[in-house]
Amino acid sequence: MNRDGAWGRRDLLKGSLAVGGLAGLQGCAPSVKSAATVPPRGVSLVPMRMSVDEIIDVKCCIRPFRPQGPRLDAEQIGDTLVIHNYGHGGSGWSLSWGSAEIVVGKAMTVLPKEIAVIGCGIIGLTAAVVAQRAGAKVTIYARDQLPRTRSFRANGSWTPDSRISLTEPAGAAFGDLWEQMARISWKNFRTYLGLPERPVEFSDQYGLSDGPIRSEGEGRVPDATARGSFATTGMPQQKGEFGHYSDRIRDIVPQSETVSAEENPFGVAHVRRTSMMHFNFGSYGHLLMSEFFQQGGRFEMRDFHSPADVATLREKVVINCPGYAGRDLWRDKTIIPVRGQTGWLVPQPEAKYGLYYAGVSVLSKSDGVMMMHTSSTLGDMEGVGNSLELPDRVPIEEGVKIIAPIFDRLRGARA
Repeated sequence: MNRDGAWGRRDLLKGSLAVGGLAGLQGCAPSVKSAATVPPRGVSLVPMRMSVDEIIDVKCCIRPFRPQGPRLDAEQIGDTLVIHNYGHGGSGWSLSWGSAEIVVGKAMTVLPKEIAVIGCGIIGLTAAVVAQRAGAKVTIYARDQLPRTRSFRANGSWTPDSRISLTEPAGAAFGDLWEQMARISWKNFRTYLGLPERPVEFSDQYGLSDGPIRSEGEGRVPDATARGSFATTGMPQQKGEFGHYSDRIRDIVPQSETVSAEENPFGVAHVRRTSMMHFNFGSYGHLLMSEFFQQGGRFEMRDFHSPADVATLREKVVINCPGYAGRDLWRDKTIIPVRGQTGWLVPQPEAKYGLYYAGVSVLSKSDGVMMMHTSSTLGDMEGVGNSLELPDRVPIEEGVKIIAPIFDRLRGARA
C-alpha cells in the first residue's frame, strides 16, 4: 500500500489474476426444495466472543436507493456516449457482475477501443474489469480506489434484493431485469470460490426467534428482505415497499430449513438455518484490482462536478458509476440515501457462521466479525432518507449486549 493506504499498481501486480470470464445467463434446472424440518446434520458451533472490548471498528455507508431501480440507460453529452450504472440500493455488491455486463454490452455497440469508467466502488471496478474482458482499454477516473469507497463499508453478504426498487415505480418488467442481473452475478461470484485467501465463500446462517417464524425471510440476515412503508420515513411521495424478488432465483440459491429441537443449542424456541454467500473485502477487492492493472488498466484521481466535466474526458464512451454521488453529480434527485452501519469485532476464524436475533445480525468473516443492529421500531426501514455518514458506536455496543447471552447459552450447551 502507499502511504495513504490505497492500493497502487506495484502492490497489486503482486496479486493473482482473477479467474472467470463473462458469465452467460443460462442457469441450472429448477429443483424442488423443502422448507420442512430436516434430519439433524449436527450443530457444533464455537461460541463467538461478544464483548464491547472486542470492537475494533464502526463503519457507516450510504446506500443509493432509486424507486425506479438502478439507472442503466445511455445518453449523449456532446460527442460523449454515457452509459449509467448506479442506484443499486443495498444490492451493489450482489448485482455488480450482472449490471456490469448490461452496461458494457451497451457500450460495446459502438465498438470503442477505449472506455472510461467513473467511480471505483464495487460497481465501477467490476464494470471496468468486464469492459477489459470485452476487449476495451479502460481508465478509471475517481477520487478514491476501492478500499476508500463507500462499497468497503458494506456488510458484504449476498443480498441481491436489499433496498432495491419499489415494486410500483420500477414497473412489472423490472423483475425480469433483476433476475438477469442476479443470475449473471451468482455465476461470476462462484468462479471465486475455493481460491486462496477465500475472496468468496459460503457459511451457515442461523435465524433465531422466541416466537414462531412466520416467513423464510425471518431466518436470514435482515438485509436480504427489506420491506416496509415509506410513510414513516419523512420521504414525501415515496410510499410502498422495497422490492422483493428472491423467489425468482430459488432454484440456485440455498433455501432455509428448520432446525429441530434436538439439534437446537441456542436456548430460543425457533431456529432456521441456511447457507449464504459472502465476500471478504480485502482478498476479493485485491483480486479485482490486480486483474484491472495486469490487463493494462489505468487509474486517474479526478473529481467531477457536473455532466459537462464528463464530456471533457479523452475517452468518448463513458460508463458512469458514481454510486450515491450521482445524486449531486447528475442532479438525480430520484436517489434516496439509506444510511447503514456495521460494527467489526476481532476476527474469530474458529467461529465460521452467522446469526440473527432480535434485530442484531453477526457474521464471522476473515476480516472480522461483522455486526449490524437495526431499530426494533423501524427495522429494515431504518436509515431511509438519512445521509449522515458519521459512525455511531452506541447501537453496536447495544447489539453486543443483546446477542451476548445467546453465545453464553451456546457455551453452556457445549460444556
